[in-house]
Amino acid sequence: MSMNAFIKFVEGSTTKQATLEEVKEKLNHYIEMTKKTGEQLDWTYNNSAFPYTVHEKPEAKGQWFYLKGNDPKLYCCILIGVGSKVPAVVQHAGEEGETSAASAPPEEHYIQVTLTDESTHGDKGKANEFCKYLAKEYKAELHLFNGRVIYYNPRK
Repeated sequence: MSMNAFIKFVEGSTTKQATLEEVKEKLNHYIEMTKKTGEQLDWTYNNSAFPYTVHEKPEAKGQWFYLKGNDPKLYCCILIGVGSKVPAVVQHAGEEGETSAASAPPEEHYIQVTLTDESTHGDKGKANEFCKYLAKEYKAELHLFNGRVIYYNPRK
């Protein structure tokens, strides 16, 4: 059964939404950071920290991409996409029993990270790392695969 984690842009986030290209840039920054860490340690740490190659199918251009594991025994794939949804409109009862829609809340934008049925435990661990990194970079609200929420956004 596939599993999803969501990085939701909320009040206090560094941006209201992200494009797929911006997410790729953040992942490239993550790869560069791990590469520099490996150079400092005189070890090819980046191969262990990011054991994937980035792929994008032509029909999914601009909607999602996937990370394919370099070692099929340990890592399979992780799907990453961006999206938005309009929350359900709350109905209010009028004086005469009629209902009227409240002003529609703004769209909720998010980054979705999906583990497929073929994904391994290694994929889940790496996906959690990437989710935490992205949520921290965007100061967003992270809804993990197990349903728990981590708030990286400043809250009052």
